[in-house]
Amino acid sequence: MNALPRAPFAASLLAAALALPAESDGPFRDVAAGVGLHFTHDNGATGAYHLPEIMGAGGALFDYDGDGDLDVLLLQGGTLDGPSGAARRQPHHRLFRNDLSAAPGSLSFTDVTDRAGVAPAGFGMGAAVGDYDGDGRPDVYITSFGPNRLYRNTGGGTFRDVTSEAGAGLDDPRWSTSASFTDYDADGDLDLFIANYVDFTVAGAKVCHDPLGVRDYCGPLQFRPVPDRLFRNDGDGTFTDVTEAAGISAAGGPGLGVVGQDLDGDGRIDFFVANDAMANQLWINRGDGTFEDRGLLAGVALTMDGLPEGSMGIAVGDPDGDGDVDLFITNITGETHAFYQARGKGVFDDARLAAGLGAPTAPSTGFGAGWLDYDNDGWLDLFVANGAVTMLEALAGDSSPFDQRNQLFRNLGGGRFREITGQAGSGLRLVEVSRGAAFGDIDNDGDMDVLVTNNGGPVRLLLNDGPSSARWLQIQLEGVQDNRAGLGARVGVRRPDGTTLWRRAHTDGSYLVASDPRVHVGLGTEPAIAAILVEWPGGGRERWEVGGVDRLVRLRQGTGRPWPQED
Repeated sequence: MNALPRAPFAASLLAAALALPAESDGPFRDVAAGVGLHFTHDNGATGAYHLPEIMGAGGALFDYDGDGDLDVLLLQGGTLDGPSGAARRQPHHRLFRNDLSAAPGSLSFTDVTDRAGVAPAGFGMGAAVGDYDGDGRPDVYITSFGPNRLYRNTGGGTFRDVTSEAGAGLDDPRWSTSASFTDYDADGDLDLFIANYVDFTVAGAKVCHDPLGVRDYCGPLQFRPVPDRLFRNDGDGTFTDVTEAAGISAAGGPGLGVVGQDLDGDGRIDFFVANDAMANQLWINRGDGTFEDRGLLAGVALTMDGLPEGSMGIAVGDPDGDGDVDLFITNITGETHAFYQARGKGVFDDARLAAGLGAPTAPSTGFGAGWLDYDNDGWLDLFVANGAVTMLEALAGDSSPFDQRNQLFRNLGGGRFREITGQAGSGLRLVEVSRGAAFGDIDNDGDMDVLVTNNGGPVRLLLNDGPSSARWLQIQLEGVQDNRAGLGARVGVRRPDGTTLWRRAHTDGSYLVASDPRVHVGLGTEPAIAAILVEWPGGGRERWEVGGVDRLVRLRQGTGRPWPQED
């Protein structure tokens, strides 16, 4: 979140707008209020320009009650201080139950916050979801500007705060942002990586101005960065802080986004951290419990000019269809978002310009992002949630100086993308201060929907009403030796012509959110598949021959046929 000169931005915004095709109807429309998602984020802004006010907040899409549909957790803020004698606002986070299973075909939500017990007051930032204790129920870790909390899903629609009993340090009182549940040591249970931002305190707040002398939010370089933390799951319901032993404390930065994936193709989970205005980190897993930051060697730490960027959110996937994992990183206005294309063995090329993702993203400050095949044609498209953090000169004096429009980019194949925001539907015509973007099939109709959290504004549920002619498949994994949801697994859908579409099972990534762990694969016009291939986080490889598409397939570890390495 660098503070950049703003004079050229108005021209850039105008040029970008003129380059877009005319507006037209498209697949995404906001249905949040109509289906019972009544929630407005309170950023607590009082005119003091406290940095946490502009950075949150997130949420989660997850099936907390095990009924087969995605529920919604939304995190609140509140005031950090107030006028003399005024009480601080401390609104609660909210949990909404999806009632689709009770009334198929009729999407609606019920606020179950009070009964569930997973929504305390506090200045919330992000959510990570994972079944850390292996009981088949997803648990939740909530990060905050203030103490973090771990909630164990006890069944029956309720949660219990187990932070104090689950391990020293899990209640980190510093400013945490995104977090990731993944099994980095391949022992079958989910570990926890937490990205921390900067050492901001209300008492130590600084006064900052933009280049024109107008009061504005400070950038992260005005404060000391806070080290990230790694907790190893001990398999008995507790975690151990292994940050020092694992080497994660060897490098730091203002962390905003984190994802755990095998990024060098050696079968072990690595971590990528998006740092704001400092070098990004690529923590490569050595396999002995330790990590090495190879961000510089991999080409993902700095720009080609050797400069850090204001990095926020992360999208990981295989948009070019070559079987490995590429990275998309959102940055601040004027920098363009980054697209790092994997060359193999943990080395990446900066392909943002060649891919057509440079100029269209320059006018925006991006936060949440994700690869999703919105039209089910077999190619991963890109959604980006945008919202400024410093006031643009063109909007000085405006009542909403941080509002920006979210973006959708269609995958054209061949490593190229085209912005289709104007043709993506009424949900993409909203101009707000967006932060988190969580992805999943929330109405179980076979296409991907998007939950967007807005800073100081209402939540948006962008329902995908695209054409139904394209075929699809969803895959829900059940680990036995590996973690229960199979997070970190590599999943391939092999088509009759022998080509394979590769995806990953994960809930992390984007910014401050957790997404649907089910693996969604668009198949285009293909009416059948040859097989589903799964490479489990622990290294086991299985193959299933399944009949039919346009459905959810549940795969339990150990029920498939062995899948040879050479196949």
